[in-house]
Amino acid sequence: MKPSINEVLLKLEEQIPFFGSVNEKISLANVGWHVEHCLLVIIKICETINTSDPNKYKWKFNLKWLIILITRSLPRGKAKAPPAVIPGEVLTESSLRASIQLARKSIDSLISCHPDQYFYHPFFGKMNRNTTLVFFSIHTNHHLKIISDILDQ
Repeated sequence: MKPSINEVLLKLEEQIPFFGSVNEKISLANVGWHVEHCLLVIIKICETINTSDPNKYKWKFNLKWLIILITRSLPRGKAKAPPAVIPGEVLTESSLRASIQLARKSIDSLISCHPDQYFYHPFFGKMNRNTTLVFFSIHTNHHLKIISDILDQ
């Protein structure tokens, strides 16, 4: 059974106390960076979807997305985060908790969007509301695995 986006956000929130932990053999970024990155992805994509025109969405087959969907995982080190979802220099426990709350509100607003509102992913193409919710879970779980490896030092 796949976890819901709310369950994934809860798991992400549980990592906040470890935000300063780092293991450079696993990632040059600390746990807080991975948490904030996931939250920024959710917040920014939800903003984009909220302003999209559902009449411009058309499903198109994408083999890369199908592979990710079947495997429920993303390969490590294959993609670079765009600047909009790269966390700032200073992360604190309170700033991460504020981002969690904003991400939850963003998800609530996403759920009320038209099913054909969408955003464009550079590898996977146009992703509508429901596909985006699946993407959020897969992407966040990808970073939760990295966080787990960091903490297993």
